[in-house]
Amino acid sequence: MGHLVIRGEKDEQAVLCSKDKTYDMKIADTSNMLLFIPGCKTPEQLNADQASCNIIHSQIAGFSNNYWELRRCRPKLKKLRKLLMEDPYEGPDSQNDQTLTISKYTTEDLLSLIQASEEEIMHQLQVIDACKIGGYWRILEFDYEMKLLNHVTQLIDSESWSLSKVPLRTCLEELGSLEPTEMIEHILLSYGRKYIDDGEVYFEMHEDKICRAIAQMLLQNAVKFNLSEFQEVWQQSVPEGMTTRLDQLKGLALLDRTSRPETISLLKVEDLPEDNQERFNSLFSIREKWTEEDITPYIQDLCAEKQTVGVLLTKYARSSMQNGVKVYNSRRPIS
Repeated sequence: MGHLVIRGEKDEQAVLCSKDKTYDMKIADTSNMLLFIPGCKTPEQLNADQASCNIIHSQIAGFSNNYWELRRCRPKLKKLRKLLMEDPYEGPDSQNDQTLTISKYTTEDLLSLIQASEEEIMHQLQVIDACKIGGYWRILEFDYEMKLLNHVTQLIDSESWSLSKVPLRTCLEELGSLEPTEMIEHILLSYGRKYIDDGEVYFEMHEDKICRAIAQMLLQNAVKFNLSEFQEVWQQSVPEGMTTRLDQLKGLALLDRTSRPETISLLKVEDLPEDNQERFNSLFSIREKWTEEDITPYIQDLCAEKQTVGVLLTKYARSSMQNGVKVYNSRRPIS
């Protein structure tokens, strides 16, 4: 297993981490007293030494009636985003970055603050598109990120490049006067897949991710949108050649098919609580009854290894039929 680390702050339940996994620690009692004997020999070791069948007098150094039981658990990664969002990066000209009071985190800091293994933390930093600036992990402030993305998509448009073949070098040459080159490269890495062709670096842009980001930009300007109007504006707002689809918005936006007209509103899965029961409480306070299709994107990430959404719903919700459709509501009254 290599070296093990116990992680957690004073107000957190301790977890044990290996290089790539996280375990819950629970104290378990045993009716067999465990004795600690210095230089203790196991029966196997004694059998090897057949000649000496003497009684050995052993000193007992201590005893225990319990031990730590480990259970593989989901890494507690919500806090990672929360810490980095305390001070998102607003670009090189931002005044905020000049002050010394802001909270910034190195890899070492994150390893001591986040209850997850190093591999799980490094993977999550990629998932949330964090980037290292001056040795510290940062998340780009959303408006700044959209500004960078916009520079790139406009350039693609004016150069008539294929979305699957965007050349890094030209992007850096053309946009380098507007923004730091490492930011241009970061936005390409966040919204595209890097590959090399004939010695040149290119990016294949992720259509779904770009459409999703633009939807978020539109949705955060209002509490609710008329769905058909939103879909029209959204399609007009994405780069030429991209197609918007509602399934690009899983875990980002919630549709209300029952209201007239139908509406759509922003609901980001990353803003919901990490604890299972709290997550369900929160979802049932947003909407009393959910179809499995609607709730799945908001609980998918709670599934442990090999666990299904159905298992979670059985445990935390009760089902009933409404107009021939199976819906789920809370098992407990929502305060």
